Amino acid sequence: MIRPHRAHALWYAFLLHRLSGLGLAVFLPAHFYVLSMALTQPDRLDRFLSWSEQPIVKLAEFGLVFLLAVHVFGGLRLMALEWLPWSASQKTLAAGSVAGAFLISTTFFLQAV
Repeated sequence: MIRPHRAHALWYAFLLHRLSGLGLAVFLPAHFYVLSMALTQPDRLDRFLSWSEQPIVKLAEFGLVFLLAVHVFGGLRLMALEWLPWSASQKTLAAGSVAGAFLISTTFFLQAV
């Protein structure tokens, strides 16, 4: 059973913003660990960086940039909801923010490949 508020497009924007935040929160500890290898284990960092040239890692980087862009645009959408008067065009802005995030992450991905 779908609840009426969950059929609204802005609920999906909220859900995407929440999931992107969770995905970034899972990524950050791994990122900090890899950064710490630059200080403590430079040879291991070099091996990790050579491993990160694999195509699957490039695809994962695309996903990471997509999560970051979605989260940024979702945060801007939330600020607009709180500070600007409500209008029906906000659904269009939410869809446009996802499209913008996809454009940014695809551009990054094409440059990385």
